[in-house]
Amino acid sequence: MYKGRNPRRLLGLACAVFLSGCAVGPDYQRPALALPDTLPAQVTLSGAERQAWRHWWRQFQDPHLDALVERATDDNLELAVQLGRIRQARAQLGFADAERYPSIGYQLEANRERTPGASIPIDIDPVQDLITSTNDQFSLAGSLEYELDLWGRLARQREAALATFNESVFARDAAEIGVIADVVTTYFDLKSAEAQQRILEQTETTYQETFRLQKLRFDVGDISELAFRQAEAEWAGVKSELPQVTRQVETLKGALAILVGMTPRELMTTLDYGDTALTEIAEPQRLPGLLPSELLQRRPDIRAAEATLIAANAQVGVAEAARLPSLNLNASIASVAANSSDLFTDNARAWGLGASIVGPLLDFGRTRANVESAQAQVEQAEAQYRLTVLTAFNEVRDALNNYTLSEQRIEAVEAQLAAIERARDLAVLTYDQGQSSMLERLDAERSLLSARLDRAAVQNERLTALATLFKALGGGWEERAVAAR
Repeated sequence: MYKGRNPRRLLGLACAVFLSGCAVGPDYQRPALALPDTLPAQVTLSGAERQAWRHWWRQFQDPHLDALVERATDDNLELAVQLGRIRQARAQLGFADAERYPSIGYQLEANRERTPGASIPIDIDPVQDLITSTNDQFSLAGSLEYELDLWGRLARQREAALATFNESVFARDAAEIGVIADVVTTYFDLKSAEAQQRILEQTETTYQETFRLQKLRFDVGDISELAFRQAEAEWAGVKSELPQVTRQVETLKGALAILVGMTPRELMTTLDYGDTALTEIAEPQRLPGLLPSELLQRRPDIRAAEATLIAANAQVGVAEAARLPSLNLNASIASVAANSSDLFTDNARAWGLGASIVGPLLDFGRTRANVESAQAQVEQAEAQYRLTVLTAFNEVRDALNNYTLSEQRIEAVEAQLAAIERARDLAVLTYDQGQSSMLERLDAERSLLSARLDRAAVQNERLTALATLFKALGGGWEERAVAAR
């Protein structure tokens, strides 16, 4: 039956199959998730158009915002911490790779030793003098040590290290998206606060002029003191609001400075983020659409959570392999001589081969506890992965709702502002014709001021809703090939 076959070849083939197929521990499988069929995105973009949303903040067409985002991604301290984690994980991956290969070393020795004759229990001086000697020894040795990965421990260890490295890369991407979104939304908050500041300054100027005219009329007895004091109170009220808005503007400038990584020296100077007005920021007319399954690939926080799960799953194999015996091979070759000139001669050659099997015999449940601990970490990582996915889809749901509602709200505020502006114009006209009181005119002015401030706030809400939606959809990040060694 076996005629014509080499028994050694069959034995080697059997060993290869045995060694390659006995990696202990569970193989990773992505947890089953009940995903929706589609996401309620308004527009689905083509592949080329979707690539343009890699830099989604540019859709707002504001060069000042682009410069801030670029600086934040280069200088933000939170991202610097994440880059340090990537370098650490890459080093750990390199260590895990190296563990799979033999360890080759060398050793050089030179010894001079005196053997005293008095160490021999013979109390005869001539004999002790004969035994007393001084000897030299020189040696040059090379060694090789290798662990056969019988149970896949080293393979699982590398799998865990690679997953940890991937997690650090994805975590950095998630942090970058968060930083970009924070920069964009803080910038919008700043522009909204600046718009409100300008509205109040313009209103304060108008009220000051109204107060001046009312004072002239009061001085000549044309109006009552009540009408005069009403104008004075409205002017004072606007002046009291200005410092609060100015403080908000300065606070937002400082927050933005920290996000983009400014130095303390820059922070203490006059912060200028450009003269772009809130109304000049363009609103994107199209949104990137994607399927739920694509969201799992685009959101780096989900990828990071899955990488953590993969690493934890691989650590189960590492823990299970630690309960089994390990086979270690070693070899050495050396040259040993009493005189350095005799090194590398035939008589000085020495070599050795060895093998050892090491394994736990009685550890009172230590290795079993390690396996149970690793399995518990898998359960935690899987629960965290499911929670991350659920949170991501909820963020998309909330972002879509906020985007839709912000559109409805801004339309309503625009209509309200138009109506209030018309009512104010009529109030001014009827007041000038003597058909209405100063109080009615001031009420109309107050309503207009409130409506203009509301419009700035709602426009900020609209832009922020867009930025939040882009972040929720995984914008600002694209899947990159992770460098595996």
